[in-house]
Amino acid sequence: MFNLILFGPPGSGKGTQSERLIEKYGLIHLSTGNLLREEIQNQTTLGLAAKRYMDQGQLVPDEVVIGMIRSALDSNPKAKGFLFDGFPRTVAQADALDTLLKEKNTEIAAVLALTVSEKELIERLLNRGKTSGRTDDTNESIIQARIAEYENKTAAVARYYETFGKVIRVHGEGSIDDIFDLLCKEIDLKKVA
Repeated sequence: MFNLILFGPPGSGKGTQSERLIEKYGLIHLSTGNLLREEIQNQTTLGLAAKRYMDQGQLVPDEVVIGMIRSALDSNPKAKGFLFDGFPRTVAQADALDTLLKEKNTEIAAVLALTVSEKELIERLLNRGKTSGRTDDTNESIIQARIAEYENKTAAVARYYETFGKVIRVHGEGSIDDIFDLLCKEIDLKKVA
């Protein structure tokens, strides 16, 4: 099984690139946001537990999220691999994910980190805000706060995976096709190794 984590700040192109990577490599997309919504909609035990926290304005605890990921892995025993998007966000989550994957006799092959200048991120998000209807993409100070929050939390996760030599920084500026080609080149090198 070939598992990837795609990292990148808001506006780095994760959504666009993950769709293309999933299609090219036959991976299953594991977005914790989508998993949460799906589990809640299906009224599973985990979904109901998550909804209780969310209804109180609290973050869903790591053990509930890991439970959902375990469920997704168990539901796809023949998967070629998974692309994790939006998870892990903390070192504790990264450690829990690695423990779970080890139980399944697999691991994270690579952490692809899209690097994009703050100026470019702000420009992209403001442009997206004109058509997306997302109010958090229309205010530059909110965008800067989101980028700072990402950097504060994700830096520690990147350092965690760097200790295992798994972080690959990919320049995330240029055309969608050029960035996709850079990502594929790195993935193909990892798959051969």
